[in-house]
Amino acid sequence: MRQIILDTETTGLRVEDGNRILEIAAVEMIDRKLSSADRHLHRYINPGRDSEEGALNVHGLTTEFLADKPKFAAIADDFLRFVEGAELIIHNAPFDVGYLNMELGKLGHGPITDYVSGVIDTLKMAKDTFPGKRNSLDALCDRFEIDRSGRTLHGALIDCELLAEVYLALTRGQDSLLIDFASSGDAAADAASFSQGRPRKPLIAAGVPADDLAQHEAYLDVLDKSVKGTCLWRELTAAGAQ
Repeated sequence: MRQIILDTETTGLRVEDGNRILEIAAVEMIDRKLSSADRHLHRYINPGRDSEEGALNVHGLTTEFLADKPKFAAIADDFLRFVEGAELIIHNAPFDVGYLNMELGKLGHGPITDYVSGVIDTLKMAKDTFPGKRNSLDALCDRFEIDRSGRTLHGALIDCELLAEVYLALTRGQDSLLIDFASSGDAAADAASFSQGRPRKPLIAAGVPADDLAQHEAYLDVLDKSVKGTCLWRELTAAGAQ
């Protein structure tokens, strides 16, 4: 599976106010392993306007620094070729997708979803997994003990690298099951093979509180969404119950 962790920096928060993309980064990940740096895409872009004060305080990219950088039109084809057919992983995807669609639309292109296989919003995943908690990228890095000491300002590339670690942490349970049952790629078949000839033991209900069961099912729903199907835990549980 080819996935692209993507982030943008913009001149302001609202695309409706005429703000533009001024930095874009896309980090390739194949089968949950980050590719080498030469398979990443990172571009600074001249947005043709000043950044709003609040945005400038976040990313620190001044109008003077961006003055000699290419316009989005000059990097659009390279960007689309790089992400074509991949699944995008974005934190707060509606924000970045809105800006990408705006920039592509100005060039007569269709929306970004015309070029990729899908979009995963890690902010929504995090909210589903940790309801009621802070789920910013910084907060998730702290929660998963991901080192962000080298990040003083928001930058698209370093945010992509941090988000890659956050995404892997959010889906780590799925990853451990994939390692255990990677032989054939068919979870149900692997489970049947593993249990063949083993003595059948009775299933005993553990008496788990209803609230805990609900949280467990909600987490499995998140895993189902991330794999766009049924997660291995549910496949293996179903196979084991037969």
